[in-house]
Order: sequence, then structure tokens, then C-alpha cells
Amino acid sequence: MGQRLDDPDLGFPVAVVDDDVSVRDALALLLRMEGFTPHTFGDAETFVETVRRLAPSCIVLDLNLPGTSGLDVLRSLTALKISAPVIMMSGQSDIALAVEAMKKGALDFLEKPFVASAMIERIRDAVTAHRNACDAAIEGLASFSGRHRLTGRERDVLGLLAYGASNKEAGRRLGISPRTIEVHRARIMEKLGARNSADMMRIVLSESGDAVRTAFAERD
Repeated sequence: MGQRLDDPDLGFPVAVVDDDVSVRDALALLLRMEGFTPHTFGDAETFVETVRRLAPSCIVLDLNLPGTSGLDVLRSLTALKISAPVIMMSGQSDIALAVEAMKKGALDFLEKPFVASAMIERIRDAVTAHRNACDAAIEGLASFSGRHRLTGRERDVLGLLAYGASNKEAGRRLGISPRTIEVHRARIMEKLGARNSADMMRIVLSESGDAVRTAFAERD
């Protein structure tokens, strides 16, 4: 395994949440070897407090964490409207738990100990799916009646924001800074006559096609 410099996922941040330091270290090494940027957390509280600023492209989450459950973390991610895909892992081979995790929003479930190649494959698939969903949200704005009032860049920003991307995530996807995303957001709100971000989303969703509405509904 090694870095593939032509890979579009190169450098994308992946969060690893597990109280077992050996698992965190092993995954961090594996992710670096494959060109990702790992961010590891030993407890749920620190991760939840940090996740919006981190804006990970994928989250690898242990089911059993000190003082809480990975399922509770999934609920917190939903409440925070975090759109990054979650791969749940557990040392327990329990179909019921896997099904429950998927119902709560996890994209996939792996049993520990996991095979390194299988984990990397799942992470790559998750990051690719997330990127494609963001692209679909951007393309979905083709049916937004107010798109003619926006520049091409503003339409790209609006599509990502409609999908639920944070300023940092949208900036990374478009190759610009989070501050520039915020400037675009302000200009978009002004052009659409939106009072705030929630009003901006209401306007977009009420005047867009199914692609944007579906993407927005899926992240909720």
C-alpha cells in the first residue's frame, strides 16, 4: 500500500474515534500510507466538540466508547447535521447492532479485528460517495429558479451548503478558504433576499428540483 498521487481523495481528513490507542495508531498509520490525513480521538466528547471544525470526509467510529455508545455519537452527528459518512466498527459480531447502526445513519459496519485492505476500501468508497453526493447537489441547482442571479462559483458554494457542508468542507472541495466561502455565503443571501442561512436554504429547497431536495433530506 502507498500514496497514489493522482488520487482525488489524497489528503482528505478521516476521523478515527476509538478508546483503544493501538487501534487508533494502527489506523492512523494505515491512513497516512494511503494518502489520507488522519485525526484520532480517544473519547466521544472531544470528537463531537471538534467535528464541525474538522469537517472530516469520513468518520471511523467504534461502537463501544467510554461512558457512551457509538450509536449515541451517531445521534449527535445527525443533530449537528454532519454529512460525512460513518463507518462503524466493533469487536462484537452482532447483526442486530450492525442493523441498528445503519438505521442511525452509519454507512457501513466492520467487525474488529478488521483486515487493513478491507478498511481502506470501505473508507475510499465512503469518501467517493460523499464527494459524488456533493457534486450531485451542485448539479441539482440547474433547476433552481434563482440560479441566474448567482455567479458560477456562488452556485457551487450554494450547492455544497445545501448538502450540509461546513465552510471548511466546502472550501476544501472547491479549493478556496473557509473565509472565502463565508463571503460567498453572504453575497448569495443578499442576492436571494434571504434573512439568514436557514431562510436561504428554504428559498433554495422551495425552488429547486429533486436532486437538491433529496440530498438535503438524506443528510437530515
